This record gives sequence, C-alpha cells and structure tokens, in this order.
Amino acid sequence: MHIRHDGRVALVTGAAQGIGQAIAKGLQEGGARVHVADRDARGVTGFATAHDLTAHVLDVSERKAAADVVHAIVAREGGLDILVNAAGGVRGQVGRPIEEVSEDDWRAIFQANVDGAFWLAQAVATPMRQAGFGRIVNIASGAGLRPSLTGIQAYTAAKHALVGLTKQLSQDLGRFGITCNAIAPGFVRSNPATERQWESYGAEGQARLVGSIHTRRLGTADDIAAAVLFLASAKAGWISGQIVSVDGGRS
Repeated sequence: MHIRHDGRVALVTGAAQGIGQAIAKGLQEGGARVHVADRDARGVTGFATAHDLTAHVLDVSERKAAADVVHAIVAREGGLDILVNAAGGVRGQVGRPIEEVSEDDWRAIFQANVDGAFWLAQAVATPMRQAGFGRIVNIASGAGLRPSLTGIQAYTAAKHALVGLTKQLSQDLGRFGITCNAIAPGFVRSNPATERQWESYGAEGQARLVGSIHTRRLGTADDIAAAVLFLASAKAGWISGQIVSVDGGRS
C-alpha cells in the first residue's frame, strides 16, 4: 500500500520533540504541507526551520489561542485536512500518593492532554465539514486503557478521557467525512520525561519491561508515526472511533 498525503494541509501539536516531530516529518515526506505547534518556542521553531515547516507557538490548553492558530492556517492554506494532537504528557510531574496531588497539578495534566485536543477539534470541525474530508488523530497512551506505568493518577484519568473524546468525536463528525481515531503508544523513549522514567526503573526494571513486550524491544517515535500516517490518509476512510495500541504486543 502506497500512502501519500499530497495536497493535504496538516497541523501537528507537541512537535518540539519526539513523537510529534516524527509524525510531522512523515506527513511532509508524504506530500502534505505541515504546520507544527508547541508551547516550547525554541524547540518548535528550531525544528520547523530545520525541516522547512511552518511553526506556531501555542499552549493548546488556551481555547482562543488554539482557535486562532487554526484560523490562521485555514486563511493561509485554504483549509486544514489533518489534525494530530500529539501535545500532552505529564507536565513534569511524578507518581506520588493520592493525598499529595494538588488541584492545580490535577488540572494541569487534563488541560494539556484533554482540553487542548478538544479545543483544536472544535476549531477544525467547521473547515473539515466544509471540505467533506478530515482526519483527527489523537495520541493517547497505554495509560488510556489501563493503569499508567508513571503512577500519575491524573495522567491515567486524562488519557482515558481522551479515549472517550475520540469515540465521541467519531460519532459526531463521521457523517461529514471526518474520521477520529487515537493511537495508544507503548513505552517510547522520546523526550526528557520518558528518559527520566526509563532511568528510574533501573537495570532490572528495564529488563522486565522489555521482557513483557512481545517483540522484545522498546518502540520508537517512528513506530508511532507510521500508524498515524495511515490513519491520516485517504486509505483509512472507513476506520473511525478506534484506539490502536502500538506497543509491540504488550497489550
């Protein structure tokens, strides 16, 4: 199967590192005109400059800012066909007893992982409906299907919420030619947070984790991107509302 995205316009969030960058590069290689966004201004602009992409500095949790970026892309490009919500993560938090979690910490993770995906989906819905085509792909997590290896309660809850949002958006938007799916990655060493998590396991814990994966290796950002590129393509027009585990068989 030859997967291309020629003539499509894409927005990838969380593109200052790891998985978001791999997805953006893959879409560009497939012929899409790619816009990338992240709240890390230096990271996203440096990446965009190096790869001839268009960068937007964006905190996805801010509804107006998310809408403004989408409107700017549509005004410039004439439409927006593909939205990949790869922004999220643990916002520097670590696992701890439930009694120690503050309201601000709880909300910060929901804002990054759920609010942003909703605000952007809300903003792209109209131009996608008008075009009769749209692809929304959310980067969830294995933590959206089971307890998280991080031990962070808010992260697990937020990724479960993102899975539910994916299914609801599929039902709401599918009749207009817009599909919505999510990827649930296994453990991928793709950013400073996952590197710290990996180191915290120690040699024995690392060996146990790898041993629990059917393919006996950790995933890579490119493994996740490959699944996204298919779901974002015209070939995946009858796949919607699905949560695809890309985890080497661990699930």
